[in-house]
Amino acid sequence: MSTTDVTSDTAPREEARPWRDRKRYLWPLATLMPAMPFVGAGLSTATGWAAWWWIGPMILFVILPALDLIFGATDDNPPESERERLEADRYYRWVTYLFLPIQYASLVFCCWVWATWDLPWHADLGLALTMGVVSGVAINTAHELGHKREDVERWLSKIALASSAYGHFYVEHNRGHHVRVATPEDPASSRLGESFWAFLPRTVWGSLRSSWHLETRRRSKGRHSPLDHEILIAWAMTLVLFVALVAAFGLIVLPWLALQAVVGFTLLEVVNYLEHYGLKRGRRADGRYERTDPRHSWNADHTVSNLLLYQLQRHSDHHANPLRRYQTLRHFSESPQLPSGYGSMIVVALFPPVWRRIMDPKVVAHYDGDVTLANLHPRTRERYLARYARA
Repeated sequence: MSTTDVTSDTAPREEARPWRDRKRYLWPLATLMPAMPFVGAGLSTATGWAAWWWIGPMILFVILPALDLIFGATDDNPPESERERLEADRYYRWVTYLFLPIQYASLVFCCWVWATWDLPWHADLGLALTMGVVSGVAINTAHELGHKREDVERWLSKIALASSAYGHFYVEHNRGHHVRVATPEDPASSRLGESFWAFLPRTVWGSLRSSWHLETRRRSKGRHSPLDHEILIAWAMTLVLFVALVAAFGLIVLPWLALQAVVGFTLLEVVNYLEHYGLKRGRRADGRYERTDPRHSWNADHTVSNLLLYQLQRHSDHHANPLRRYQTLRHFSESPQLPSGYGSMIVVALFPPVWRRIMDPKVVAHYDGDVTLANLHPRTRERYLARYARA
């Protein structure tokens, strides 16, 4: 048989092979994130080095960026023909479900350590920051679960948010942010020229106020039980959780619980800051904003951080198709690309001059030099218009 005959004979069989998710058995690595307090305690006990209590910030801001640098990015997409099969595979759902029991085991463990271990203050602080990273990543897990139609996943989303005291995120993100994303009206979309430190109070207060307005409007339509208030229920879950932990371990844990919650929701908001910086949807002829598409979110295809964050960094596809599950999110060539994964970019965002030096030119280039198309910060608008008009 000739070579040509072999090729033509075997090609159809190769094409008939079902597509395989090469990362299928790597997705459970995401459950290492909520286990960080246990890992830090074990390493500190084994080595006597108190710095291990700071393992959360170490992993997020040092180890994860290094792994992203080593393993790089991947732009491979699952075939659209495989989407239904992938999303029906409950294995991927259980990977997200497993995050929650580990998250809450870590929270109880941290309270036990704060109450009973005689640690120096800097070790207690490191443990609080590590638990704060867990609560911040838990908001990402809540984000993945909260977009789904199944009631069990929506309730798990609310439970995941309780440790960060940010339960109103469930309302604001789904009914507010996804409607107004990449517009000046969205408190969670950062503007060109706006520093993270200016964005943080605006988004925290703006998201809280918007969520309350959205829930009030929902309750004004039809008859609702007094208990049918999604924000009050979410806050009650946090209150019950914190009261139970204080009752079990004493008032000594309360300041640390508050600190880890603040760290958790601050991580969420710094991620919000870098996901839409300077991007703006255009207006249609009727005055309404155009439909959200992959051009309106910053994307990052870095392999390791996407594995640990349920592909949150493929944010462009998520906003264009909010119901897609993490295992089916895609890379789009037209999406603006961050120069690195979230771990690195969070650090950069904390230093506004460095952030502006890296990201401002990318925003302007995304709009082919026409800065008037960007979501400009009102306080710096004239300065940016003058600068880039000259350019």
